[in-house]
Amino acid sequence: MKAIKIAAAALLILIVLGYGFLQLINSTSFQLFGEIIHKAETEEKVVALTFDDGPTMKTEDILKILQEKDIKATFFLTGKEIEENMEEAKKIALAGHEVGNHTFSHQRMVFKSPSFIKEEVENTDKLIREIGYEGDILFRPPYGKKLFFLPKYLADHDRKSILWDIEPETDPEIGADSEKIVQHVSDHAKSGSIILLHVMYDSRKESLGSVEGIINKLTEQGYEFKTVSELLKYEKANNN
Repeated sequence: MKAIKIAAAALLILIVLGYGFLQLINSTSFQLFGEIIHKAETEEKVVALTFDDGPTMKTEDILKILQEKDIKATFFLTGKEIEENMEEAKKIALAGHEVGNHTFSHQRMVFKSPSFIKEEVENTDKLIREIGYEGDILFRPPYGKKLFFLPKYLADHDRKSILWDIEPETDPEIGADSEKIVQHVSDHAKSGSIILLHVMYDSRKESLGSVEGIINKLTEQGYEFKTVSELLKYEKANNN
């Protein structure tokens, strides 16, 4: 009986620890090291449009929309896709958009070695410089996943983890309908919001189709669109 109780207690501890690790990995507002940003703390009606993954041959489609609307966005690109689509990546930088690091291979940065994480980040940083981007390189972990070594690496290099507070595609029903995406973003937008979309693949045509509607809707509500770096300057100004 005593052995059964000990085993049960051990199992309970493992469940609690596992749940804690899961919460830590998935949290958009807490990590063990460094700073994590899911929105800017500001009362100004400013938001940031961010696009993950790519570049791909769909790059020109999103750039055309942003150019027509005179909007600058933040693109978190993967090193592998930059290598495969260098000219498309250069177009993003040339258009004046902000380019962030989304690792080289887009693997979950959980239970990865420090050397693996260093290589993933720094190889992508190098490629981002090669496409002509000269601004600060922000970082976003793939799938928003992080645990120990990634936050520690970023903290040691004085870099923040940039996440988001609005991700309409999380709900498959919303993500499958561009009008529902627009409505979801409109309903949840706040001052300082960071909006996450994926528009670089054919499978994300509804997301791409929502961008113009999101811009129109939020502009009607009095919001201005900024890059993430610009957004964070509002937060810094409020704290001074």
